[in-house]
Amino acid sequence: MANDILVLADHLRGQLSDATLELVGKAKELAGATGGQAVVALLGAPDLAGQITGADTVLTVDHPALADYTPEAWEKTLLHIVNERQPRLVLIANTTIGMDLGAGLSAAWGAPLVAYAVRLEADGNDIVATAQVYGGKLLAEVVLSGDRGICTVVAGSFPAAAGGGSSAVEAVAAPDGLDDRKTSFLAMVEPEASDVDITGADLLVSVGRGIGNQDNLEEVQELADALGAPLSASRPITDAGWLPKTRQVGKSGLKVKPKVYLTFGISGAPEHLEGMRDAELIIACNTDEAAPIFDVAHYGTTIDLFDLVPALNDKVS
Repeated sequence: MANDILVLADHLRGQLSDATLELVGKAKELAGATGGQAVVALLGAPDLAGQITGADTVLTVDHPALADYTPEAWEKTLLHIVNERQPRLVLIANTTIGMDLGAGLSAAWGAPLVAYAVRLEADGNDIVATAQVYGGKLLAEVVLSGDRGICTVVAGSFPAAAGGGSSAVEAVAAPDGLDDRKTSFLAMVEPEASDVDITGADLLVSVGRGIGNQDNLEEVQELADALGAPLSASRPITDAGWLPKTRQVGKSGLKVKPKVYLTFGISGAPEHLEGMRDAELIIACNTDEAAPIFDVAHYGTTIDLFDLVPALNDKVS
């Protein structure tokens, strides 16, 4: 109720996203400080309720209009839930759906919205959110001091909820009006499959702006091929068209969790770190010893990549 932390479950085509359990873990922590409960709103996919652990309660709403995302139906339903339960804070994954829905709910519910949140802490009766601005180049600290607020949270910002057993499941009736809506879901248009799925790779070799120019990719590609790994990249490389967008790691690209992430010439902008910080082993090569990539790397070197890559090629070829 008034002190509860409500999480919107993020799912697509019958798959619950990792971000949902990340938000549940943070909701449980914040609820402990506010004296409330961690509650999850699961719209249109009640069969997924059993996969949500760590929450106190999962509220399921089942209606054909909610099976696939449409802003009108989901906003109406989520607004119905928050009006009934009046949570202290609503947490939504900062996905395409979340960015769309968070703004609409903010206006409809009359609650402040903090987008691109990467940290959340309770401070007495306040919730303090830290959010990225200017594409992650700056961090802004925002105090949510009222009785309600909404945060859309960047994936990977928090660890997933640890255990906690199954959550209580409560079915909630759909609000009136879902059968008389102005929009409906027609189809999902997906991009053509790429030549490689970097999200499923155990080993990734990744390059950044430090590679200099497109011709220099050849030697790093040779190393990746010798290691049997896909070649991925940070945003400057894909923006330049040197590698396809399907190889981009980061907030605006793909989130990866390989066993080994080997980087060359990547400085470690926040948007890139969000996409790879969960790799089991991160090895970085950058000539700038103050590069942010070294804050998350397990091993690193400031050797020039144009000296290191040929030497590695000699070893593995």
